[in-house]
Amino acid sequence: MTLFLENARIIDPEGDTVTTGNVIIDAGQIAAIGAASAPKGAQVIDCGGACLAPGIVDWGVKIGEPGERHKESFRSAGLAAAAGGVTTIIARPDTTPAIDTPEVLEFVTRRAAEASPVRIRHMAALTKGRDGREMTEIGFLLDAGAIAFTDAARVTTDAKVLSRALTYARSLGALVIGHPQEPGLSKGASATSGKFASLRGIPAVHPMAERIGLDRDLGLIEMTGARYHADQITTARSLPALERAKANGLDVTAGVSIHHLTLNEFDVGDYRTFFKLTPPLRSEDDRLAMIDAVASGLIDVIGSFHTPADEESKRLPFEDAASGAVGLQTLLPASLRLFHAGQLTLPQLFRALSLNPARRLGLPQGRMAEGAPADLVLFNPDTPFMLDRFTLASKSKNTPFDGARMEGKVLSTFVAGHQVYGAAS
Repeated sequence: MTLFLENARIIDPEGDTVTTGNVIIDAGQIAAIGAASAPKGAQVIDCGGACLAPGIVDWGVKIGEPGERHKESFRSAGLAAAAGGVTTIIARPDTTPAIDTPEVLEFVTRRAAEASPVRIRHMAALTKGRDGREMTEIGFLLDAGAIAFTDAARVTTDAKVLSRALTYARSLGALVIGHPQEPGLSKGASATSGKFASLRGIPAVHPMAERIGLDRDLGLIEMTGARYHADQITTARSLPALERAKANGLDVTAGVSIHHLTLNEFDVGDYRTFFKLTPPLRSEDDRLAMIDAVASGLIDVIGSFHTPADEESKRLPFEDAASGAVGLQTLLPASLRLFHAGQLTLPQLFRALSLNPARRLGLPQGRMAEGAPADLVLFNPDTPFMLDRFTLASKSKNTPFDGARMEGKVLSTFVAGHQVYGAAS
């Protein structure tokens, strides 16, 4: 069916523009932008001045299949994504068992296609069992559809194993995602070193642990020439090393979680475990430095790093509680805090949420251009609401934004021109 979306504020992250106009969707693609009238027989949708942007490509989502379906299934993750304006999920391989063989990858790919209303692509493990001892069959996994390779939050401590994996990945053109962290320093840590962690008696890690891990990874990238993406840069100390690597021509990009852009270490308060994340929340100075890095383009990608955890694993003493927070449905309204604060424009936001992750992963999504896939989100950035975590579509409800006042309501989500979500009027 041909759709005619009229009276929309069209956000173009490539052109860095926001314009008012109409969009024609046909055969799953954006057929025209700025058309004066609807084609004959088209379904007309009045956007009422709401914002129309490329659908979010959320890079680094944990889904509980296989092994932890009680925390999140492909169906529940897909519904949460659609309600949050996420049209493509890039799923992590830290499942049980890990996605480290073509057979497991083919299974989850099939399950995702059957159950989810949005697109789901999978990263595969870089080493077998994510144990850091032996690299996976990268070539076979690429053939089976792996979009990138990572051991998620497990850091490969053996530099020789990692260098071999990077060399092999380079020969195949595969993208490797690292988790910059020095595992010895960060082991057992639940907070960032400083007065707050000391007063609360929480085991903490110095921000330099991230910088040390990043320096090690960048040295190996310089040695091997591999394509590399740092999943989460969260401290100001890491930014000069990242800037030097890019200036020296290394094929390097970096991401940051929305929680590290909108929250800081003091939000933990009286041991609130929904604020326990990996890496831990940082200082306010670090948070502001990350926002500036996104604005300048030094940090390329914003993601939710959606990590579902059940009530039993969060209702524990802070040190023992599981790390992570769900974010598929809160990523957009949380990101809009930065827009409303005047820190990022809407095109800058969607450059990091949609355009850059799609480009880095070689996907055609993330663009507001004729001929691009019609994966779009229609939203009102100014609609206020108070978040109730029990209204989230995710099976797990561990969000740090429970009870928070937020702005930004998704009105419709389209995948390949089909509406997969429509807000209740």
